[in-house]
Amino acid sequence: MIYDWQPLLLTFRLAAITTLILLIVGIPLAYWIATTRTRLKPVIETLVSMPLVLPPSVLGFYLLLAFSPQYAFGQWLEQWLHVRLVFSFAGLVIGSVIFSLPFMVHPVQSGFQGLPASLVEASRTLGKSDLVTLFRVLLPNIRPALLSGAVLSFAHTIGEFGVILMIGGNIPGVTKVASIAIYDEVESLNYAAANFYAFVLFAISFAILLAVYMVNKKWLVAR
Repeated sequence: MIYDWQPLLLTFRLAAITTLILLIVGIPLAYWIATTRTRLKPVIETLVSMPLVLPPSVLGFYLLLAFSPQYAFGQWLEQWLHVRLVFSFAGLVIGSVIFSLPFMVHPVQSGFQGLPASLVEASRTLGKSDLVTLFRVLLPNIRPALLSGAVLSFAHTIGEFGVILMIGGNIPGVTKVASIAIYDEVESLNYAAANFYAFVLFAISFAILLAVYMVNKKWLVAR
């Protein structure tokens, strides 16, 4: 039997782009949450953590409303920026970033909070700026947290279904990722194809997580 690899390739492309964006966005956000003393901190932490408790269909529904040209924000995007996010790959990326945000922020935040304050104090005593301190001192000391955040974000994006179905639909080559393909094949009673997609996702997710645990264990032993 010849299988269609396109949903899998689209899935890994989505996961890679989402993880890259989350590294750029999540590290500064995690650092801010870990170090700030503002009264808004519980509110920000709650908003970041909401995807952990919200059903994916709820988040996907509100993103669908936000992105739809029938409503203010989506209409503004289409009229002024000529961008349509609903039923597009770009919309999937934005939805995936929001949905997987806590999987990046929480491990990195814990890594920052676990560092001794003396590291920052010593760096500032040597005249290093906050940016240099972050990249040259703090981040190298939380490599396991960074790796965990990146891998969890990647793996979580691979397994997305509800959010993608709501805002992306089922457009081959555009929004039809592996989880949607599995659903389609099961509905068609084509269990062989569904098993192919499911097994590939299972095997890759298992391999990635196993590699992370082994790397983190070696890093802790080396220290």
